Amino acid sequence: MPHAVWKGSISFGLVTIPVSLYPATERDELAFHLLDVNDFSPIHQVRTNAAGETVPWDSVVRGYEYEEGRYVTVTDGELRAANVEATQTIDIAQFAKASDIDPVFYDRPYYLEPARAGRRAYALLRDTMTSTGYVGIGRLVLRTRQHVCVVRPYGDLLVAELLRYSYEIRPADSLDVPHADSTDVVTSPQETAMAEQLVSSMVTEWDPAAFHDTYREDVLALIEKKVASGVTHESIAAPPASAGHGEGSEGKVVDIMELLKRSLAQKKAGGTGPVARKRA
Repeated sequence: MPHAVWKGSISFGLVTIPVSLYPATERDELAFHLLDVNDFSPIHQVRTNAAGETVPWDSVVRGYEYEEGRYVTVTDGELRAANVEATQTIDIAQFAKASDIDPVFYDRPYYLEPARAGRRAYALLRDTMTSTGYVGIGRLVLRTRQHVCVVRPYGDLLVAELLRYSYEIRPADSLDVPHADSTDVVTSPQETAMAEQLVSSMVTEWDPAAFHDTYREDVLALIEKKVASGVTHESIAAPPASAGHGEGSEGKVVDIMELLKRSLAQKKAGGTGPVARKRA
């Protein structure tokens, strides 16, 4: 398991659960380098301007194109000042049915591991969401960006799944597809019945291990064959030298039932002000 990328807590009502956040996925893509065919030395990208002149780093500024050909420059200091305040809490703002969230909004999952002091509250939240079918929706600041996330059960785990914002979803209105109530494309009852029969014949239990990247496997086999047959090239350039980091928060155990009662009472009273939270 890789190092935790974030440590903080999940909060819902007055209950706070100390957790660590771990990446749940990893990219495993083949990496190719661009080489000079004459000596197989790596090709490096060079910064040039529109006139083709090389631009040194101390002459590079960051600009935002607000109109075609017109820019506003922004310094690193201005970006740091504008950064969202990094908090150490996943604040669950609401609960919703998991089925109400379109899969197109899901972006990246992270595993949540509880600190020892938060194991009971962690299990309570997980089991409650499992039995009700609800998931928690909250906000999480990760690195320098604020995300909306879903906290949901995944077996014995809780997973924080980052969501895309609505403005990140491209509209599909311009695509030419047959509408469900269109009279241009009409399917017959016989066709529908046959299609349903075909789908039913292909239903099986989902097994993610049954699917793998055959293209990647074929390319790796090709590379291994070339290496074994000696079809390799050595660069005259020396390779760059390779460069050779948290325990979970602990806290005293408190009465979770009391925190839940106080949270419900506050909700019924319509309280919206800040409250002091205890670790659970």
